[in-house]
Amino acid sequence: MNMTHYMELLASNQPWNLILFMAVPVILAETVAITELYILFSRQFHGGVRTINRTASIAGGLYFCGVFVYLMATAVVPLTSTGGWRGAADVIAVGFYLSGIVPLLGLALLDLGVIGKQRNEENKLKLHATFVAIFLVVAHVAMIFGMLDPTLLMGQADGAMGAMPGMKR
Repeated sequence: MNMTHYMELLASNQPWNLILFMAVPVILAETVAITELYILFSRQFHGGVRTINRTASIAGGLYFCGVFVYLMATAVVPLTSTGGWRGAADVIAVGFYLSGIVPLLGLALLDLGVIGKQRNEENKLKLHATFVAIFLVVAHVAMIFGMLDPTLLMGQADGAMGAMPGMKR
């Protein structure tokens, strides 16, 4: 089966690429999401859970900046300049994965006090939760399209898809 570059990246150099490009950013983002729910429900803007939330937000944003720069230089620019993309699913998967920089960097900048300085704690929390939600959406779109056979969206399918074992056509 053909793979998108997204899936090929995660499958190559096991387990390191999976850890570096998926596990670390997702664990940090999920830590932010889980602690965010606690903060939203408890309204405790200070304390240990908020410290974990803030630390994971900043670490996730800064870490993903490195991932973004690295993948732009070593994958996106070379694939684009050589016409190496494997179809729309490939571009969508990689594009959405890399667009995670917007919400993750937003979280880091918010928690570092670079943006949102004039907002009160309630409004900062709303913006923080919005960034978390945006990241979850773009990450899941990237995963879904990343798992597709990239030829499915190339217009070359003639309708002769093979059925899964045990499934009726």
